[in-house]
Amino acid sequence: MVNVGAKEITKRSATARTIIDLPEVILNAVVDGEIRGKKGPVFEVARLAGIMGVKRTSDLIPMCHPLSVDGIDIDISMQDKKVNIECTVSCTGKTGVEMEALTGSTVAALTIYDMCKALSHEIVIEKTELVHKSGGKSEYQKA
Repeated sequence: MVNVGAKEITKRSATARTIIDLPEVILNAVVDGEIRGKKGPVFEVARLAGIMGVKRTSDLIPMCHPLSVDGIDIDISMQDKKVNIECTVSCTGKTGVEMEALTGSTVAALTIYDMCKALSHEIVIEKTELVHKSGGKSEYQKA
C-alpha cells in the first residue's frame, strides 16, 4: 500500500454512479419507484448492500486503506427506463474515498441483479463511473 503517513488530513468526498438497463418484464414490476420481488423491496435492500460494500472496501480491494467513513448516501432512482445508482461517501482523513463510492454503487447494482434475476437475466449493468471527487490534492467533476 502507498504510505499516506505524511499526507495532510482533509475533508474528502466522492460520488460514483452506476447505470443499470432493465428489460421490460422488470420495468413492469416497478411500482411507486420500487420493485417488490420475492426477496423483498429491491432498491431498499440494494441501498443497504451498497452501504455494507462501502464499509468493506478495504477487505475487497487489496491496496485500499481501511477508512473511518463519516457518511454514506446511496440514492437509487428510475430514469428513462434505467436504474441510476449514486453513492456519495465522505470522510476526514489522509486518503480519498473514490474506491468506497465505486464499490458502494457497484455492490448496490449487483444486489439489484441478484434480486431481479428470477424475472429476467437480460439485466445489463452498463457502467460505473466516478462523477465527483473533492479533498486532497486534486478535485474532479465529470463534465
